[in-house]
Amino acid sequence: MTRFDTINHTGNARWLGWVLTVILALVLISYLSPFVVIDAGHRGVITNFGAVQKNILGEGLHFKIPIVQSVHEVNVQIQKGEGDGDAASKDLQQVHAKIAINFHLIPERVAETYQSIGNLDRVGDRIIIPSVQEAVKAVTANYTAEQLISERKEVRDKISNFLQERLNRHGIQIDEFSIVNFAFSRSFNDAIEAKTTAEQLKLKAERDLERIRVEAEQRVASAKAEAESLRLQKQEVTPELLKLREIETQIKAIEKWDGHLPNVTGGALPFIDVSKQK
Repeated sequence: MTRFDTINHTGNARWLGWVLTVILALVLISYLSPFVVIDAGHRGVITNFGAVQKNILGEGLHFKIPIVQSVHEVNVQIQKGEGDGDAASKDLQQVHAKIAINFHLIPERVAETYQSIGNLDRVGDRIIIPSVQEAVKAVTANYTAEQLISERKEVRDKISNFLQERLNRHGIQIDEFSIVNFAFSRSFNDAIEAKTTAEQLKLKAERDLERIRVEAEQRVASAKAEAESLRLQKQEVTPELLKLREIETQIKAIEKWDGHLPNVTGGALPFIDVSKQK
C-alpha cells in the first residue's frame, strides 16, 4: 500500500466517523426530544419525573430536559359542553333540564387543573356533566314548576352562578350558559294547558260582561237624554205657542189656495155653486 492510499483511507475513515457521529446525534436528539412546540390556543404543563411543576409553557418553541421532563399540551380554547339534569321542583314536579355551556380552561391554572383532573380530554364527562346535574338539582328545588317557566331568566342566572362556583375550583371558566329546554311530565303539561284554556275563557267572559255593561250604560244615557229632550219640549208648549202654530198652519194653507171655491162641501146641507146661476 502506498503512502497516498494510506492517507486516503485515513481520510475516509474520519469522514465516515463524522457521519456516524452526526447520525447518532440526530437519533439521540430525536429520541430524547429536548425541544417542544406548543401550538396556538394551548399551554404546556411540565412534569419532572411525573411531578407537576408550577411553571407553564406558552405558545411557541421551548427546551426541556430530556428524560427528566415531560410536557403535556393542554387546550385552553373555548369548548362546548352539554349536560342533562333530572330534578324535582318545589311542588314535587319532575323536571328534566337540558343545559348548554361554552367554557375554557383558565390558562394560568392549567397545571393545577391537570394535577386535579389528569386527562383533560375527558373534562366534560368527569367535571362538566356532574356539575350541571348538581346545579340543576340545587336550584330547581327552590322553585315551583310554573315558576321555572315564568322566571326562567332568574333560574338560568342562579344555575350559572352555582355552576361557575363549582367549576372554578378546577380552573374552568364559563363563557356562555343557556337552558336549552325544561321538560315536565305529561300530566303537568295537560294541567297547564287546561289552566291556560280556563284563564282564556274567564278573560273572554269578563270582556263580554264589560261590553254588555257599557252598552247598557249607553242605552240608559240615550234614554235619559231623550226623556230630558221631551221634558224640555213639553215645558216650552204654551197656549200662545199653540195659537201661533195654528196661525202658521192657516197661512200655509192660504198660500197653497188657487183662488177657486170647492163645488161640494161636507155637512147636512149641500153647497150651492152660485157662480153658475145667472
